[in-house]
Amino acid sequence: MDGPRIEQATLEDLPQLTELLTELFTLEGDFVPDPTRQMRGLRMLLEQPSRGRIFVLKQNGAILGMINLLFTISTAEGGSVIILEDLIIQREYRGHGLGSRLLDYALDYAKKKDFKRITLLTDRVNAEAQRFYKRHGFFESAMLPMRYVLTEDAGTHAPDQSRL
Repeated sequence: MDGPRIEQATLEDLPQLTELLTELFTLEGDFVPDPTRQMRGLRMLLEQPSRGRIFVLKQNGAILGMINLLFTISTAEGGSVIILEDLIIQREYRGHGLGSRLLDYALDYAKKKDFKRITLLTDRVNAEAQRFYKRHGFFESAMLPMRYVLTEDAGTHAPDQSRL
């Protein structure tokens, strides 16, 4: 049995990646899982590598976790930045440092490619995720994330205001 290794995701990984995102979106208050949408978004990213990267942690062909990095440009930073869109480890493999391995890999990748910043969103009520990211050097921004949904089928919903 080989140890887990990190590699760039490929189109062949789509079914497993979609399953992971379905699990992630059941945990997040702002999103509703929709495997068709998730697969479409993943495919777009995999087919357009200039827009980002998906790295996976694999063991014997099975994906144990994934991290999705989207590339954009910040006028404030005067250079390229990353939006960390998704980080998920399969439930049965959590608590063994695999999420840290993936995140550390992404941070190293970003430094080597001269990105200026990584921004992410996490649920306000997910204290465990917030602690995880803070342990890795992330901090709360003074910025308030806001969203405008352009299509009725966007797969998001207004958050439960009682949780805010």
